[in-house]
Amino acid sequence: MLRNLTLTLLAASALTACTMAPKYERPALPVATTWPTASANGQAASAGDLAWKQVFEDPRLAGTIDLALANNRDLRVAVLNIEQARATYRIQRAALLPTVNGTLSGTKSETPTAASGFGSAIGGSGSLEIENYNATVGVTSYELDIFGRVRSLKDQALHSYLATEETARATQISLIAETANAWLTLAADQDLLALAKDTLKSREDSLALAQRQFDVGAASQLDLRTSQTLAETARSDVATYTAQVERDKNALRLLAGTEVPADLQPAGGLITAQILPDLPAGVASDVLTRRPDVLAAEHSLMGANANIGAARAAFFPRISLTGSYGSASADLDGLFKSGTKSWSFAPSISVPIFAGGANKAGLDSAKAGQKIAVATYEKTVQTAFREVSDALATQATIGDRLAAQERVAAAAADTARLTKLRYDRGVDSSLVLLDAQRTQYSAQQGLINARLARASNLVTLYKVLGGGAPAGKGS
Repeated sequence: MLRNLTLTLLAASALTACTMAPKYERPALPVATTWPTASANGQAASAGDLAWKQVFEDPRLAGTIDLALANNRDLRVAVLNIEQARATYRIQRAALLPTVNGTLSGTKSETPTAASGFGSAIGGSGSLEIENYNATVGVTSYELDIFGRVRSLKDQALHSYLATEETARATQISLIAETANAWLTLAADQDLLALAKDTLKSREDSLALAQRQFDVGAASQLDLRTSQTLAETARSDVATYTAQVERDKNALRLLAGTEVPADLQPAGGLITAQILPDLPAGVASDVLTRRPDVLAAEHSLMGANANIGAARAAFFPRISLTGSYGSASADLDGLFKSGTKSWSFAPSISVPIFAGGANKAGLDSAKAGQKIAVATYEKTVQTAFREVSDALATQATIGDRLAAQERVAAAAADTARLTKLRYDRGVDSSLVLLDAQRTQYSAQQGLINARLARASNLVTLYKVLGGGAPAGKGS
């Protein structure tokens, strides 16, 4: 009997090689095959193939990102979600195989002879003792997946797991980019704070000079108030940037998931930050289909496709097998002696006859879910295309913006220097000098912000191209 049951299960496994799910075909990408920025076209390589340590070359920045990857709680949750999804898939996959259980049981009962129904046959009073012992190995309600229902559910669980894995990779990429941007913002705000402090010191010196000149009648009250206004403005900027630097450190600490040591924080200013300047965009169709969020959406679509197979299979009969083989005896000592063999085999078939339209509704729901997944996939691709295109558009002009701002800062500094010489010779008034210094301060702030914009654009471009491979990959 055990041999026959084994052969039956093997034959059943052979019948489960196909499903009723429709053949999957990846939807056509609803975007152009090339990037709209001309300079990005024709590049086969993509920055998404680079390990993040190849892009973020600054050792302090790289150390901070390492810290975040090891301690960030959002990333930790994403990784645990992978483990949970993997376990769910393994549970569903296990349904393809029969569950074999071994059972050892025994019962012992005592019944009054008069109540047993055998009193007249056996005579006398007293009680009747009954013992029964069983040892069996068997399969309970194993579904023969002839129409692929269980296999379709297994495929859906697999793609759910793979989608979760890609979502975790997208979370990692976002974390790398967010940490880099937070670190760069801290560096820029430290530069702005240092500039504000230097400007405050210079303006306090100018205010003291204006006060002395006013006291002896060599300067007007307007000159004095103008100097005072500029000094207090710089003092306000110092307070503002001091608070902003602390907020930047708090943001970086949250991303890192722990305290960021001083030797990993920016030093030397934003201009010293080392980020790979040339990030190729690659071919649009290739880059987009490899982005983790797009891959996650595609796995969700494939899972929805598998759900249709399970819904279709619900219209067909379900065949289940229950069987056991073992030994039964009224005496525990004789449980495994000859002549105690026992077995049972109970196949069953369930044919759907009337379900109030539930099966049809289930299939309609699965088909609608598949259409929703297609639309979600296409929207994800379009969003990815837009993000890369925006980053490339900024990249195409950020160099000109930075160069122009550098020229503005240089010209403003030279203007302030020349105005100071003219003021010392009595050619220009103090108001002209103060205005030139105010322009120089504003130009220097603009230069720091332009440098931050350029660095942030590189980070964003790397992120939207699907970068963030482990440090060892591609190195």
